[in-house]
Amino acid sequence: MRDGFSKYARRLAPGVLILLAGCAGDYPQIMTQPVSEWGQIQIDIWALVTWWTVPILVIVIGVLAFILVRFRERPGGPEPKHVYGSTKIEVIWTVIPAIIVLIIAIPTIQAIFALQEEVPEDALVVEAIGHQWWWEFRYPEEGIITANQFYVPVGRPVALMLRSNDVIHSFWIPRLGGKRDVNPVVRTPEGVEPMHLNHIVLTVDSAGEYLGQCAEFCGTSHAIMRMMAVAVEPEEYDAWVEAMTVPEEPEADLAQVGHDIFMRSTCIACHAIEGTRAQGRLGPDLTMMGDRFSIGAGLMANTEENMTEWLLHAPELKKGILMPGARVEAGGMPPTALSREDARAVAAYLASLRLPDPLVPAPTAPAADPPAGAEREPAAGEREPLPMGPEPESD
Repeated sequence: MRDGFSKYARRLAPGVLILLAGCAGDYPQIMTQPVSEWGQIQIDIWALVTWWTVPILVIVIGVLAFILVRFRERPGGPEPKHVYGSTKIEVIWTVIPAIIVLIIAIPTIQAIFALQEEVPEDALVVEAIGHQWWWEFRYPEEGIITANQFYVPVGRPVALMLRSNDVIHSFWIPRLGGKRDVNPVVRTPEGVEPMHLNHIVLTVDSAGEYLGQCAEFCGTSHAIMRMMAVAVEPEEYDAWVEAMTVPEEPEADLAQVGHDIFMRSTCIACHAIEGTRAQGRLGPDLTMMGDRFSIGAGLMANTEENMTEWLLHAPELKKGILMPGARVEAGGMPPTALSREDARAVAAYLASLRLPDPLVPAPTAPAADPPAGAEREPAAGEREPLPMGPEPESD
C-alpha cells in the first residue's frame, strides 16, 4: 500500500509543483486585480460564474467517479437492474440548472448594458487606432498624437474610441478591463450611416502603469503588438499635455548630431516629432520617444543600444513591418543607408526626447515670517542693519 502511494505521489509531484509555481510571481497583466469599474464589472461576472460552475464540476466528476468504481463490471456479477426514468429526478435536474442559469444570466445581461454606456459629456476622448503591428493614440481635444503608450488621468471618465487602420485587432489591457474588437472603418455610400465603432468608457481609480496587447491574431507580428496605459493624477496629466506640445531641444552634442541626421533623412516622411519639421503620419509618432516603455511595440527595452540595432535592422527584428533598415528595404521603401555611427547618433537624439522629471515640480514653500520679537538671521548677501543709537532727548 505504501509503495503504491509513493508511486502515485511521484507522478503527481511535478503537476503540483507547476500549479504552485503559478501562484507566485509578479504578473503585470493579471486580470483579477482591476483598477477601473469597467474591469470590476467583468471580474464580478467571472467570479459569479466560477463560484457556481466549479462546485458543479466537482460534484459531477465526483458522482461519475463513484459510479464508475461502485458499479463497475465484475467477473461473475449479476445483470444490472434496468431503470426506466424517474419523474422526480428529471424535474430536479431540469429545475435546478434552470435556476442556476437565471442566477448567472440576469447579472450578465445587466453587465452588458452597463458596459455599452454612452460617452459622458465630461469624458476624456482618446482614439485608439490599431495598425499592423502597433497602436496609435490620438487626443482630439488636446491635439496630441502618441504611439504604443498613452496617459489618462485618475478619477476622470475616459472614452476609448476604437478603430483599425487595416485588419481586425482586439484592444486588451487586462487590469483596465476585458477585450473589445477594433474594427476597420468601412466606407459607406453617401447617405448611409457609417458602421458603428466599438468604444470603452472607464474610469481608472489607481495611478500606475498597465500593460496590454492585441488579443486577436492580426498577422505575422501579432504577438509583438503591445501597449501601456499610464494613469496619473490630474495635475500630472495636465503637465504631460503641456510637455507633449512643447518642442524638446537636444542638449548633448551626440543628440544634436542625431537631430540633424534625422531631420535630413527619409525618417521625417513617416514619423512626426512635435515642434520639428518632422510631420510624417505613416509610422508611429516619436514625440517624447525617450520615455516609452519599449521599442517596436514591446519588442525590446527602450535603450540607446537597442534603438541603434532597431534603426539598422528593423525588418529583420520584427517581421512584416513597413520600416526599412539600413541595408534592407521594407514596405516598398528603400534602405535608409544609415551607418552605425549615424544610427547611434539618431538613437541618442530619440533617447533625449523625454518628459521632465518629475513631471510636476514640487511646490516651493514660502518662507515663514519670524515670530514677533524674534531676531532674524540676515540672508546671504544682505547687510546687517546698523546698530541704533540712543533715542534723542526731547527738548
